[in-house]
Amino acid sequence: MKKIQVVSKRGDSSSSDNSTNSAFTVRIVRYKECQKNHAANIGGHAVDGCREFMPSGEEGTNSAFICAACGCHRNFHRRAVDIEVASDSSSPSSYTT
Repeated sequence: MKKIQVVSKRGDSSSSDNSTNSAFTVRIVRYKECQKNHAANIGGHAVDGCREFMPSGEEGTNSAFICAACGCHRNFHRRAVDIEVASDSSSPSSYTT
């Protein structure tokens, strides 16, 4: 599943109104492999091998939080955020966390 969040940041109020410098940040959130420990109740450690979250329902419904592959809630999947910063005066640069 891929979610995109765009954060717009304009120049500060101390700069002139004619300034065209503006920057924005795009955050792409993806949910990767499942980390749910299925053997926790017996004192072990076993994961199911699900490699990426796939929602089982439409966006905006409760079933969108359940993985179609493994049946776990989205919170059990590792969250990966890709951040891209762009401005009008320079080329975009990309960061991954």
